[in-house]
Amino acid sequence: MLEKLAYYFSFPYVRYAFIVGLLISVCAALLGVTLVLKRYSFIGDGLSHVAFGGIAIASVLGITNSMLVVLPITVISAVLLLRTGQNAKIKGDAAIAMISVGALAIGYLLMNIFSVSSNLSGDVCSTLFGSQSILTLQKSEVYLCIALSIIIVATFIIFYHKIFAVTFDENFAQAVGTHVNYYNLMIAILIAIIIVLAMNLVGSLLISALVIFPALSAMRMYKSFLSVTICSVVLSVVCATIGLLIAILQSTPVGSTIVAVDIVAFFACTLLGRITRRA
Repeated sequence: MLEKLAYYFSFPYVRYAFIVGLLISVCAALLGVTLVLKRYSFIGDGLSHVAFGGIAIASVLGITNSMLVVLPITVISAVLLLRTGQNAKIKGDAAIAMISVGALAIGYLLMNIFSVSSNLSGDVCSTLFGSQSILTLQKSEVYLCIALSIIIVATFIIFYHKIFAVTFDENFAQAVGTHVNYYNLMIAILIAIIIVLAMNLVGSLLISALVIFPALSAMRMYKSFLSVTICSVVLSVVCATIGLLIAILQSTPVGSTIVAVDIVAFFACTLLGRITRRA
């Protein structure tokens, strides 16, 4: 097995896949804790459907680098989602459902009307559930992922205390002079960037797993925000590494394999947390 891994790692595209996979896991875990505590977990699911619609538009327009279309559309949708969710007549969960289902339907409709591919069902399935495209990344895409990941991590560290305050008590944070709307907007934009980066890794329907599972697993063992965040990042990186190794060695779908490992880790953390509390 070690010889096989050494052989695979001699290829640049395998090393690129690991770099991107681990960076995405770190970023998703950082923001995942905040989203779970704010009961806004499904924003990732909603924005992933928007990203699917962006990919469909890029395919219809014949744009080879879909990132140029998907990223602006997803960020704009995150802003609209936040504004709509604050509307007294349209609550947050309804806004997510409205935007996500609408984007998914329009994207699939455009792909059917304009017949962008001879294997439409295969392309749609790969986009929704992930494919081996993570193993065909170009060097420019890796550099872009590294740059965006550095921005996300640096932003989280710099504004950690503000994010902490907004996560637990928005009313108190606003009372002491914190611009709550500004930081909520910042969180929404950061998660939109993560969603776009993760499209090649796990597919649009499985992105929420990268955001939710590490955070929930960490919460089974720790209670403080900092401890949960650190544990979530560590678990996310470990699960992504194991998932990528299994996918490469056994030729399984990358996204589904990583999510399966995340599920196993969740149950293991739940069991470990119960044992620790009893002890």
